[in-house]
Amino acid sequence: MKNSVRGLLLVTGGMIAGALISASLAAPERAARTVLPLDEIRQFTDIYGAVKQYYVDPVEDKKLMKEAISGMLQGLDPHSAYLDENAFNELQEGTTGEFGGLGLEVSSDPSGVKVISPIDDTPAARAHMRAGDIIFKIDGKIVKDLPLNDSVKMMRGKPDTPIELTVLRKGSSTPITVKLVRAVIKVKSVKSKPLDDHMGYIRVSQFQERTASELAKALDALNKSGNLKNGLVLDLRNDPGGLLNAAIGVSAAFLPKGTLVVSTKGQTADAKKEFLTTPQDYQVVREDAAIAKLPAITKTMPIVVLVNGASASASEIVAGALQDHKRATIMGTKSFGKGSVQTVIPLRGEAKNTAIKLTTARYFTPSGRSIQAKGISPDVEVKDTAEGNFLDLDIREADLANHLEVPETKDDKAKAAKPAAEAKPDASGIKETVEPISSKPKKAPKFYKYGDPDDYQLNQAIAYLKKEDAKKNQSAAGTQEIQLEGGIKMKIEPVK
Repeated sequence: MKNSVRGLLLVTGGMIAGALISASLAAPERAARTVLPLDEIRQFTDIYGAVKQYYVDPVEDKKLMKEAISGMLQGLDPHSAYLDENAFNELQEGTTGEFGGLGLEVSSDPSGVKVISPIDDTPAARAHMRAGDIIFKIDGKIVKDLPLNDSVKMMRGKPDTPIELTVLRKGSSTPITVKLVRAVIKVKSVKSKPLDDHMGYIRVSQFQERTASELAKALDALNKSGNLKNGLVLDLRNDPGGLLNAAIGVSAAFLPKGTLVVSTKGQTADAKKEFLTTPQDYQVVREDAAIAKLPAITKTMPIVVLVNGASASASEIVAGALQDHKRATIMGTKSFGKGSVQTVIPLRGEAKNTAIKLTTARYFTPSGRSIQAKGISPDVEVKDTAEGNFLDLDIREADLANHLEVPETKDDKAKAAKPAAEAKPDASGIKETVEPISSKPKKAPKFYKYGDPDDYQLNQAIAYLKKEDAKKNQSAAGTQEIQLEGGIKMKIEPVK
């Protein structure tokens, strides 16, 4: 990694929340422009003095200041936080893909700790932890009043040690006890496999420093086996985000060089940036150069991107870019909506490796859409299973306490006032309509793993790609109806 983690931009939805490792907190030119609120500072010192003098037990100055900083940042939004030495080290570990714990991306919640996403192939995923779960007890201790960092420390620990979580879950009338065993978490960022009918499947579970180069290898292998000819399914479900550089690199694999992927807007000039599909914006390790050498088919093949309510930050950036540039069809359910930038600012003083993680900007898709608290809406909505959403993925950024709001624009008001538009022809001149088939008695959703043969959304994506071939051979007259597996039918008719 270049200069350790300095200079890397992170954009994840949970504890490794999106961050730019920045320079020292000291910024003389900015400090000079700041007017100190003297009345509020006097009030703070009065309270500080009262605690020191009257609290039942003596309290160290260091503890009081740490708690004051934590409270100040926690009250801003769910992703700003104070990072002590352990939290700062854990943030760095998360970008390399190996760390200790349970394998959960989490955020704060008034009732405890909210699960943003369980990470593939970890104790949490194997125990069927779900996005939206609220952890309100850890080993019997209620954690709703604890800072998020303290709760995360309790879940971390030596490998092979047991831990018990008490979980509140939507649809369950009583708390659920989940027993797990801690492990060293080694996250494999990219998985791939060939599909039938000359198609390929790639899953990105987290955006790490080597995600772009691993994606390039997977695409090369699928191309050599002839499995990109009729399209690719790019699976970003339950991907909580990660490095922005990796998100730009993944986008660059499918978009022309120099294409806008995402922009940021904030209070300072440094926070106003545009990120393009150029090596200087995505290359972190030498192997990332492989992105620029990918075969031409990666820029033209049909793509379906799968997202859900636990697809956050970097995964939303990729989905938004491919959607805006009409490079892919987004399928699944609405994404999480974590569209803010956090800057990690190291602190001065005796304590080494401490910092604050501060929200400094918002992300916008190439067309100017805000991701924050809105998410990416799919082009084709497909539930988790034929019976409905198994993972209860209806808890998103907008549901988090103190989430960062996005000011409503004139365009937003105009769009809200307009009636829904009819389906428009795509580039091939074919109009699509997607509608549910006749309802049947609903069964309880069954647990499944992403990429397995019974992965309902993946099967819908495969059927959708097959439909692309049908478009090419469609005659000038007549309507064709294609049955997507498990409850959806699609009509394809010539545009009149």
